[in-house]
Amino acid sequence: MIKYSKQSRFIQAIDCIILGFDGEMLKILLIQRGFEPEKGKWSLMGGFVKDDESLEQGSNRILKQLTGLDGVYLEQLHTFSNPHRDPIERTISTAYFALIDINKYEQQINNDYHPEWFSLKRMPKLLFDHQEMVELAIKRIRYKAALHPILFELLPSRFTLPQLQILYESVYNTKIDKRNFSKRVLATGLLIKQAEKDKVGSKRGAFYYQLNMQNYYAKFQAFLNFIPNPTNLIF
Repeated sequence: MIKYSKQSRFIQAIDCIILGFDGEMLKILLIQRGFEPEKGKWSLMGGFVKDDESLEQGSNRILKQLTGLDGVYLEQLHTFSNPHRDPIERTISTAYFALIDINKYEQQINNDYHPEWFSLKRMPKLLFDHQEMVELAIKRIRYKAALHPILFELLPSRFTLPQLQILYESVYNTKIDKRNFSKRVLATGLLIKQAEKDKVGSKRGAFYYQLNMQNYYAKFQAFLNFIPNPTNLIF
């Protein structure tokens, strides 16, 4: 077999930033590393790409293997290639972020790896450059969410406008005017109002809405920006 001569070899890894929304705050799914170095430290979920896999195949396999999740929103974020990022061996990692509805998938999470949900504001210190990965993922999500309706991936099939507003406020770490938010979201034509109400929070209740999937795909590349200066907000 012919090989390229005088070229160094390295390991290709995948790290998944798995984000979920529980109705109140944005959370991240982490595990404690089970081997050295940094055994016991909190880590993103990840693994190594096999010889016969593409990055996309590897990321889907690793996500399924570690969490039991399949068919979720998964997007490539960035490749981290600092020669010293892994103290054992030269390892290049390509990071992906996944958006899930916690309540929908809580029964599918694979407990073999003892995963735990943390609020982004209270998550523990992460090993290697995983903190950098998370911060970059949040910046990317904030930018994309101002242009495309990707945050709906974090919601259940039925949701209220207050729930949607809480989600956006959690992602952008800011307060949004309620009346203006509702007006601009409804103007997108993405939501279908339901007859039922959620009366858990108040006697008056709030109407449920569902996502109009046809409009969701049709308007995905032309979403109304109702978050002011999203790239200037601080994580």
